[in-house]
Amino acid sequence: MTTINLPLDGKIVPYTLTGTPIALAKRDAKAFPRIAFAAAHVVADPLADNDPWLTPAIDWERTLAFRHRLWDLGLGVAEAMDTAQRGMGLGWPDARDLIRRALSEAAGRKDALIACGAGTDHLTPGPDVTIDTILRAYEEQIETVEAAGGRIILMASRALAAAAKGPDDYVSVYDRILRQVREPVIIHWLGEMFDPALEGYWGNGDHIQAMSTCLEVIEAHADKIDGIKISLLSKEKEIAMRRRLPAGVRMYTGDDFNYAELIAGDEKGHSDALLGIFDAIAPAASAALEALGRKSNHEFFDILEPTVALSRHIFKAPTRFYKTGVVFLAYLNGLQDHFTMVGGQESTRSLTHLAELFRLADKARVLADPELAASRMRQVLAVHGVN
Repeated sequence: MTTINLPLDGKIVPYTLTGTPIALAKRDAKAFPRIAFAAAHVVADPLADNDPWLTPAIDWERTLAFRHRLWDLGLGVAEAMDTAQRGMGLGWPDARDLIRRALSEAAGRKDALIACGAGTDHLTPGPDVTIDTILRAYEEQIETVEAAGGRIILMASRALAAAAKGPDDYVSVYDRILRQVREPVIIHWLGEMFDPALEGYWGNGDHIQAMSTCLEVIEAHADKIDGIKISLLSKEKEIAMRRRLPAGVRMYTGDDFNYAELIAGDEKGHSDALLGIFDAIAPAASAALEALGRKSNHEFFDILEPTVALSRHIFKAPTRFYKTGVVFLAYLNGLQDHFTMVGGQESTRSLTHLAELFRLADKARVLADPELAASRMRQVLAVHGVN
């Protein structure tokens, strides 16, 4: 067994890895009883001569190879979402390029499920940004995705959160946008724990009141809405909203704290999935969904439940820094050769946080090659003065 010295409570203590890695196996999404998207990260180019805080540099080969890995596992790709650092290092020009490249890759496969984020992140919120400006911004990004043959995930708008005077402005914007889209979209309600600039979305700081406005929009345009992803980290709120959705409109869980039980569901329904954590635990998610498809609920929970503690750690407050943990796991698992992120975001979590992530990933059996993971963890430790 491999043993590594890790920081814990201000001390350096030995940790022995015990997890047996979950086998990587190609699967067909048709074997899954749920639709499952993984919100995919981007791989930075560490050799680019750029200023990371100002100019992103992307390793396109590794970024696109990662999407093929998700498709091979039967998972869909939710492209250019917050996991790809939209608004935290990845601007619209690069997101637009990412969308076009990913859709081109998907077109070369018969099994590639993909949907792409369209929002208003090329706007800087301010007093000069009006509702009409926001509408035009949404229309520009939607046109880009649709012109490339993509499906839309309608992202929440920081600019709208800043400009809206109340619920009616949200209803007005979504009404106009949903009347224009070519195919049913997935609406994404991203909570303020993921992005503080989105506090009070739907015109109300109370999530239950905000939910009523959101449901008003959904009910008015059910034919243009495939589903809604809510990211409020509250299973109670998700279930309450799920039970109020019109027939045919899906709930895509965005709850990285409680996804296992929400996907399994109850006698009154279940959630499909659109999750950032599925980027990090893709083999486990794939295996668990295949087990659920065989009606082996015990196996589903045996595989997926141990990943929940890991996910809660990765997504702990400040939740917006969860991308660091997602990319760190990709590095540990050999999916990229470095722990470098767009925008220099690798600095947002402490060494102690990363050490606990390593322990939890081992316990969740999502370290694909424990020897490689330990070797790479030691390199990170050495940079921080731990030998």
